[in-house]
Amino acid sequence: MAKSGNSKRMSESTAEYVDQLLEKHSKVQVIRLDLGYKKEVARTASLDDINKDLTHLLNNRRAKPSVFGNMIGYIAKREYTEEKGPHIHSLLFFDGQKINKDAYKGDQIGEYWENQITNGKGIFHNCNREKNKYAECALGMIDHTDKAKRTVLKEKVIPYLCKDEQSIEQIKTPGNKRSFTRGISPRKKSNAGRPRQCVSSPATDNSSEEIK
Repeated sequence: MAKSGNSKRMSESTAEYVDQLLEKHSKVQVIRLDLGYKKEVARTASLDDINKDLTHLLNNRRAKPSVFGNMIGYIAKREYTEEKGPHIHSLLFFDGQKINKDAYKGDQIGEYWENQITNGKGIFHNCNREKNKYAECALGMIDHTDKAKRTVLKEKVIPYLCKDEQSIEQIKTPGNKRSFTRGISPRKKSNAGRPRQCVSSPATDNSSEEIK
C-alpha cells in the first residue's frame, strides 16, 4: 500500500530529526517503549486520557533527572485498537556517551509510567529487552558512523510510526486528535566540523512538535 503524502512527509521530516540528533551526538541510545493501560482501564480510556498522561510524563523530565537525565529527544505515536484501547508507540533518544544500559533505562521509564504517571493503571512493553528478535535492529546504541543502523531506523522503524492512522478516530473525544508528537530539533552549530569530545547538555525542555 502506497503511503499518503502526509505520511511520506512525516516520515521524511522525522528521519531528518533523527539525523540532526546523530549529527549533534556521536552516540545515541535508542529506546522503544509501548505504553498503555491495563485491560480493565483500556476499555474506557480515551485519547484525551492518554494525551494528558503523555504530556504529564514529558513535563516531568526536568523534575526526574534520575529517570530522564541526558534525554535528547523523543517520538511518540498514539494509536487505538479494540484489544489494547489507546496506547503509545515511542522512541526515546539518550546521549550514548552518558547512558549505557538501554534495556535498564527502558524499564526505568516504563515503571515510572506504570506506577507514577498512571497510578498503577498503566502497562509497558520494553522492546529493548528483546533486541535479539529483530533481524535488523536499530535499538540500543547507534554510533553516528553506523550507516546500517541509521538506515534501518530511518527507513523501517520511523515509517512504521508515521504510517497513516486508521483507527484513532474510533476514540470518541472532542478536541485535539493529533496523534504524532516529537521533540524539537537541536540547533545547528554554526561552526564547521563535528566536535566529538564535548559534553552535551541534556535536552530536557518541555517543547514538542505536534504533527497532524
